[in-house]
Amino acid sequence: MAASIPEILVIQFPLALALAVALAPAASAAEALSFKDTAVGASPSSFEFALTGRGSAGRWEVIADEAAAGGKALAQLSGDATDDRYPLAIFRPLTSKNVAVSVRFKPIAGKVDRAGGIAVRLTDAGHYYLTRANALEDNVRFYRVLKGVRRELASADVKVASGVWHTLSLRADGDRFSVSFDDKSVLSVRDTTFTEPGRVALWTKADSITAFDAITIEQLP
Repeated sequence: MAASIPEILVIQFPLALALAVALAPAASAAEALSFKDTAVGASPSSFEFALTGRGSAGRWEVIADEAAAGGKALAQLSGDATDDRYPLAIFRPLTSKNVAVSVRFKPIAGKVDRAGGIAVRLTDAGHYYLTRANALEDNVRFYRVLKGVRRELASADVKVASGVWHTLSLRADGDRFSVSFDDKSVLSVRDTTFTEPGRVALWTKADSITAFDAITIEQLP
C-alpha cells in the first residue's frame, strides 16, 4: 500500500482472527467484526488492562446489549468510587503515533463519574493523551496524562445523555489533536509533550459503568 494511503482497522469485539494482523491490507482490515459468538463475561484477549491512579483494577467484560453490534459490547463494570481511579483497556496489536480513533460508548451508571474516553500515544498507564465525555458533567475534555497526573488542555460543554450510545472521536496528527462528539467537532488542541508512537486504549473514571461497542482506528501518514 502506498504511504499516502492510510490503513484502516475497524474493530467490533471480539477481535479473534483479525487481531493477529493489526496492519492487514485495507480490504480485510476494514471488515466489521461482531462478537456475537463470544461468551458474555469474557475479556477480549486482544486487550491488556491497566490502571492509572489509585483504587481497584477495572473489571472489563463482554455484556449483552441489544443495541450493540452483534448484541454485545465491552464494558467496565467495577463500581469502585475512588476519585482518582482510571481503568484502561489497552489495545495490544497496534502501536502508532498519528491516528484517528472513533468509538461508540454508552455511559450506564456512576455517582462519582459517568464517563468514557479514548487514550492515544499511551506508552504506559501514566503517560498518554486522553479525551473523554462525562454524562454527569455534560462536557467533553482533552487531557495530557504525565506521570499519572491529568492536566486539562481543553473543554467543551455538550449534552452527554446517560443510557444512550454516543460516538467519540479523537484525531492525533503531529502536535494537533481534534475531538468530535456525535459527529460534531468540539475541541482542537496543540501539544508537543508526547511525540513517540504509543497504543490506543479505552478509558473510564472512578465508578463509571460504561459500555464500548466499536472502535475504528485509522493510521495517518
